[in-house]
Amino acid sequence: MTSESSLEHTIVDTALSLAEDKDWESVRLYQVAEKLDISLDEIRLHFREKEDIIDAWFDRADQVMLRTRGTESFEHSSSPEKLHRLLMNWLTALQQHRRVTRQMILGKLEPGHIHYQVQGLLRVSRTVQWLREAAGLSSTLPWRAIEETALTALYLVTFAKWMCDDTEDSRSTSRFLQHRLNSACWLRLCSDRRDESGVDIKYT
Repeated sequence: MTSESSLEHTIVDTALSLAEDKDWESVRLYQVAEKLDISLDEIRLHFREKEDIIDAWFDRADQVMLRTRGTESFEHSSSPEKLHRLLMNWLTALQQHRRVTRQMILGKLEPGHIHYQVQGLLRVSRTVQWLREAAGLSSTLPWRAIEETALTALYLVTFAKWMCDDTEDSRSTSRFLQHRLNSACWLRLCSDRRDESGVDIKYT
């Protein structure tokens, strides 16, 4: 990791730490600069505004999700199993600051923050695209559009469930996601869950 990327990482961690002491809305970039004994201009070189720190936080979760791919056990899993593992790893990456993450999302949804809401939609789309890539989904139009819509809905409802989930290791969210993936042979993604006899293969 270069010194620049290390500083960017530290800025994000410091902002999150300050938010844990109070709340995300109260965090100011000058406070982050004072905490790190750096100038505001040094922060500006990495983040144009406070909202960019949110993007960097979710980028970390994307990175964790993408690193899930590549292991032998993952590659030999069914599509629903891959999606479950990818999404739960994405959420686990945010677990340490779940309360602050919830505050970030609620802040974007406040009336009058239309530009942040648009950015949020683009953020969701980006994560869903990486989710498709990591799961190895290769559908083409017109099925791809249906697949992306279904994945987006799955991602959003699971994320919403997780934000209010106080169970250990987010087990309630894990079960919720598993049920959604298991129900009704979830679209075409479940086509590889049948053995040679055509019987559905459930996973636990």
